[in-house]
Amino acid sequence: MRKFFLCILLLAVFGTVRSQDSVWLARTTGQLPFLEYGIGDDRLGGAKMSFLDSNVLVRIVDSSGTDYKVRLSSQHYAYIAKTSVVRQGKASARLPAHNPHLSGNIKVFGDTASDYVVLNLDDRLPYRGTQLIDPSRVAVDVFGVTSNTNWITQLRSAKEIKNTWYEQVEDDVLRVYIQLKHAQHWGYAVSYDSSGRRLVIRIRRQPALDIRKLRIAIDAGHGGDNSGASGVNTKILEKNYTLLIAEQLRKTLKVAGAQHVFMTRTKDTSLSMPERIEMLKQYDPHLLVSIHLNSASQDTVRGTSTYYRYIGFRPLSVAVLDRMLTLGLKEFGNVGNFNFSLSGPTDYPNVLVEVAFLSNPEDEKKILSPKFQKAVARMIYLGIVDWLKQTAGKP
Repeated sequence: MRKFFLCILLLAVFGTVRSQDSVWLARTTGQLPFLEYGIGDDRLGGAKMSFLDSNVLVRIVDSSGTDYKVRLSSQHYAYIAKTSVVRQGKASARLPAHNPHLSGNIKVFGDTASDYVVLNLDDRLPYRGTQLIDPSRVAVDVFGVTSNTNWITQLRSAKEIKNTWYEQVEDDVLRVYIQLKHAQHWGYAVSYDSSGRRLVIRIRRQPALDIRKLRIAIDAGHGGDNSGASGVNTKILEKNYTLLIAEQLRKTLKVAGAQHVFMTRTKDTSLSMPERIEMLKQYDPHLLVSIHLNSASQDTVRGTSTYYRYIGFRPLSVAVLDRMLTLGLKEFGNVGNFNFSLSGPTDYPNVLVEVAFLSNPEDEKKILSPKFQKAVARMIYLGIVDWLKQTAGKP
């Protein structure tokens, strides 16, 4: 009898192992696929870990609602929308300990506009980029990789990259560090080249710190079928007044001599966030200003605020907030790690300006005033100028 129960126990144990002995391999697809840390959610979505290129290999180990749970490495997991992947077929649940993905050598160089770090790999594997400050660096983790990188070739054509090195931070996580020459981050992008075997990290160089020469993008929040918030007394729509302020900012920049100003919308147009991001990607700005009007459930909440997602872009948001506060608005704060779609791209510094609260009678009255709209535009412009001056004063 004891042997019988022992056999049953062994069958249960080994049966469970066999039932979990395979996972689905999948490849990312669609517009802007991204990884999330967990299944938490709010009105801005879940906390994002990293945007990914298309056709990146992930290993699905579980399902939760509209997301798949994916294994990035032996110690790292993430979640991705089911609509963002195409399943390829089953594979072993165990990571290939005896035949791991291997990294090749690294090359650092520049062209006329940007610097590049190219890491050779044997597949399109998932990654995560991070901005670091003091000193300014970009760190890129590549998951599921063991180093076989035996040299890093660095050419003098690279102008912004000061140093490049890597660490095997875990048995199957390779981290590439890129130290920058300037304190201010001007943006980076990570993608695979057409071969699918080279991970390319593009580093934007510091441009001429002259507002007349910068490419500046302005996004008027909402529009079309997305009206945004409404006024507490007048019921005015956020989409109309963000456009008025954006147009005033465009005029202010033009008067100041800015030669390259781009607006994602110039009329009451319906634009999705992926559409806006694609437009901005094509324009490739040096910086982006997004303009919104805030709202709260209580009409006593008021004030102005600025938002950023990545620590390297915070200085711009602080400089703009400092200027906005000279308008007599209450400080609502400078908010970091903000999960707003247009704050997501790492390609260029960006700031979201929540001018004031439509849900507050005092703020709403200000927003209605054309004089105030012009003043807001001027303060945003002066905040950009202050930021450029501060940047010029840093090595």
